[in-house]
Amino acid sequence: MKRESFSFIIPVYNRPDEIKELLDSFLVLEGSKDFEIVIVEDGSTLSSKDVISNYQSLNIAYYRKENSGPGDSRNFGMQRAKGDYFIILDSDILLPSNYLQDVEKELNNAYIDFFGGPDKAHSSFTNLQKAINFAMTSFITTGGIRGGKQQVNDFQPRSFNMGISKKAFEASGGFGTIHPGEDPDLSIRLHKLGYKSRLFPNAFVFHKRRISWSKFYTQIKKFGLVRPILNLWHPNTKSIVYWFPTMFSIGFLLSIVLLLFNVWLPILVYGLYFIVAFILASIMYKNITIGLMSVIAVIIQFFGYGYGFLKSTVVVSWFKKQPEQIFKHLFFNTKV
Repeated sequence: MKRESFSFIIPVYNRPDEIKELLDSFLVLEGSKDFEIVIVEDGSTLSSKDVISNYQSLNIAYYRKENSGPGDSRNFGMQRAKGDYFIILDSDILLPSNYLQDVEKELNNAYIDFFGGPDKAHSSFTNLQKAINFAMTSFITTGGIRGGKQQVNDFQPRSFNMGISKKAFEASGGFGTIHPGEDPDLSIRLHKLGYKSRLFPNAFVFHKRRISWSKFYTQIKKFGLVRPILNLWHPNTKSIVYWFPTMFSIGFLLSIVLLLFNVWLPILVYGLYFIVAFILASIMYKNITIGLMSVIAVIIQFFGYGYGFLKSTVVVSWFKKQPEQIFKHLFFNTKV
């Protein structure tokens, strides 16, 4: 296979501090330095331009435009990128030094037109970030796919760590205006066009997630709201699996009610699950505090996603409302 020329596509919105940390990780990236970094300032009021000017040793193309959302900003960057393979990152990412080498190795072994990689928590992250990372990546919460399951074909990459060939981007038209959910939507459309995808288990990134408990709940609820919309657009992707957080949450509430009738078994089952989560997280991070926080993160994750999924299912699937009208906050107006 010919050597690919890579363009890293990074949208940023009011996060110059994150861009600095991300660019610092580019400085120690091993292997070929023959790549460009395309940074798209998506209508920020806190500009990253001064920060970027300090990294003249890196091949950076910087663009500023009006705010139109991360999906459209990635499209904007890919339309102007010079590479023939695009690697899309969020601004709150840190790259391990071997990241690009692992990507090139995977592509050389078996070329694929788009891929996704897992995310992990860096040792420098806060306890909250590590707890949320556990909830988002553990096998007992999400099946472990985001956290590095060894091999998944027809994988649906997430845009914090995603690669796509120029050919596939041009054929698909890129990301849509929904957010979140723009990345699985693109993956589904690419699969329909005949393009194959794969998880690159070793091409992981450190995903910082600078969020509070409340922001985490809001984010995860949006994920739940989006899924029934994607099921509406792509009926072949419907799965009972997406109902699990809703059923988990309802079952947990019912188990508490059953205590009033001296029925203990359901709550004991939930208690066992939370104990397992606590033990796994505590062992992973060698920290009991993170173990306890991880249980809180798991509960927020299930209830947030479960509530969002149920609400969107009722509105979109049962009452046949137009999602663009009911959930306007999930859609950006494209201006670019």
